[in-house]
Amino acid sequence: MADGRPNATAWQAATKREKRGVPEGLWQRCPGCQQTIFRKEAERRQGVCPECDYHWYVTAANRVEQVLDEGTFEEWDAELEPVDPLSFVDQKAYKDRLVAEQKRTGLRDAALTGTGMIRARRVAFGVTDSAFIMGSMGSVVGERLTRLIERATEQNLPLIVISGSGGGARMHEGILSLMQMAKVSAALSRYDQAGGLFISVLTNPTMGGVAASFASLGDLVFAEPRALIGFAGPRTIKATIRIELPKGFQTSEFLLEHGYIDRIVRRGDLKSEIAKAIDYCGK
Repeated sequence: MADGRPNATAWQAATKREKRGVPEGLWQRCPGCQQTIFRKEAERRQGVCPECDYHWYVTAANRVEQVLDEGTFEEWDAELEPVDPLSFVDQKAYKDRLVAEQKRTGLRDAALTGTGMIRARRVAFGVTDSAFIMGSMGSVVGERLTRLIERATEQNLPLIVISGSGGGARMHEGILSLMQMAKVSAALSRYDQAGGLFISVLTNPTMGGVAASFASLGDLVFAEPRALIGFAGPRTIKATIRIELPKGFQTSEFLLEHGYIDRIVRRGDLKSEIAKAIDYCGK
C-alpha cells in the first residue's frame, strides 16, 4: 500500500498455515454411553469406560496381561492349527477365512491356553477371543481347552477360563465342531472328580455352545458387568416365542438375580478375586 504497510491479503497468505487435525487413534467412542473417551485413559482402566463403567472388548493377549503376573505366561499347544475337513464355502472358502482371521488377529484360532501365575499362585489358564470368527468353538478350540484341562488335572492346578465367545459351535466344521462341547465337558468332569477347582469367567458375549457347555460348568462362575450371556440371542428368542422379554434379559445382572452366576466382578478386580477364591478353596 501507499503508506508502506503490507497488503492485508498478502500478509494473510504469508502467515497462513495448514490446519492440524487431531491425530487419529487418540479418542474412541464408548459402546455403552456413546461418550468420546481418551483412548489412553481407557487402556489404563483395562478397557473400561470412565463415564459409565462399560466393559468393552479386549484381546486374548490383553486378558493374559490383565490377569496373570507379568512375564509368567507359558503358552501350551501353540502349534495346533485349524484345518478345513469339509471344504466348506459360504461367502468365501473356510480355508481362506482362516488365513485372513489369523493375519488380522495374530491368533492361530479362537483360544489361547497355557499356564501362569496369579498373585504368585500357579494356574492353568485359557481364554477365548471373540475377534476370531466370533470366538466360535472349532476343533482346535476344543482340543486346546481339553488338553488344558487334562494338564490341570495331572498337575493339580486351579483352572481359569475366560470366555468371550459369541459364535457357539463353528458351523464350518460341522459335527467335528459340535462334538467339542461334549469333549471339553467330559474333561471337566474328570477334573472335578480329581478334586480340581474350575473358575469360569463370562464376558461379553458368551453365547451358544460355549455357554451351553464348559462356560457354565465352573465351580465358581464370575461375569463382567452387563455381559450378554445365553444360548440363543434375545432377538432370536423374541422372534421365536413372540412375547416381550424381561428387561435386562440375558445380561449378567439378570442371571445373577436368577442364580445362574455366582458373582459380577469388574475387570480391574478380577485378578484379586480369583486369587482370593483360590485361597478360600484351599487350592
